Amino acid sequence: MRTLTRAALLAAATCVAGCITVGPDYSRPEVQVPATWRINLPQAEEVVNTAWWEQFDDPVLNDLVQSALQGNLDVRIAAARVDQFIGVLRSARSQGLPQIGYGANVSRNRASQAGMPPLPPTLDPVFDLYQGMLSASWQIDLFGRVRRLTEAAQAQVYASEQAQRGVVLSLVTGVATSYITLRGLDRQLDIARATAGNFGETLRIFELRYRDGLVSQTELAQVRSQYKLAQTAIPAIEQQIGIVENGISVLLGRTPGPIPRGKSVSELVLPVIPADLPSTLLERRPDICRPNRIWSRPTPMWARRARCTIPPSRLRARSGR
Repeated sequence: MRTLTRAALLAAATCVAGCITVGPDYSRPEVQVPATWRINLPQAEEVVNTAWWEQFDDPVLNDLVQSALQGNLDVRIAAARVDQFIGVLRSARSQGLPQIGYGANVSRNRASQAGMPPLPPTLDPVFDLYQGMLSASWQIDLFGRVRRLTEAAQAQVYASEQAQRGVVLSLVTGVATSYITLRGLDRQLDIARATAGNFGETLRIFELRYRDGLVSQTELAQVRSQYKLAQTAIPAIEQQIGIVENGISVLLGRTPGPIPRGKSVSELVLPVIPADLPSTLLERRPDICRPNRIWSRPTPMWARRARCTIPPSRLRARSGR
């Protein structure tokens, strides 16, 4: 009779645990959207799902992006946070699994011969003591405490993954933008040097003509001032190139230094982007997916409330000798 009563109580507790949960469930609001789009959706999805920086057709840019993904410290930190929350998720899930423990102890003791009653002289006062213990416990999720903690941990894992995606997208965009800016500055530097060379040749001609008395000193001074002005533009562009190279080095996780060059800015292939894109692509943005995933699961407030206010219910058994 007692065994049947315990079995009935265990079955009732299991049924209640499957029906009772703490906190509200997330309900996504309904949004009216058209059934079809007046665009070439497969082409749009193909562009979105590809490594867009490879469309510039510059192997050096591709190598820089790969180096940044491997050596950037922010990407490593984001990956470590994902691993951290995966560990939290595993810890939350483990609370609903049976827990088994064991222990053993060996000690050497000496009994007092002056105790009451006194130890017989024929017995050895030194003896060994061996102990062993085996325990098992299972936490019954009576009010959905473990379930809510697990859902909150899952939301944190997904949010950390979206944060990692955001870091990667920002990093790739920063490297590609900085590289194209660098190639544009290289082109400006070539033009500035060519302009300074042309003004230098013009100055040489005007000096010869001034020596022969064909031009005035005022005209010679004007050409010389234009030559000096063209020369002053070169150091400013070189300084900007150094700043951009330092920025790319930081994104790559390296010490500041020169950056290799590939194709010129005029040789880069412009990516093909569809004129219209569906609004559903916004759901892929990490800055939108991350908060949406967080609020689709129990909020951290509910997780803390479940952890602190709901008492855990456990079945325990212990045996030892």
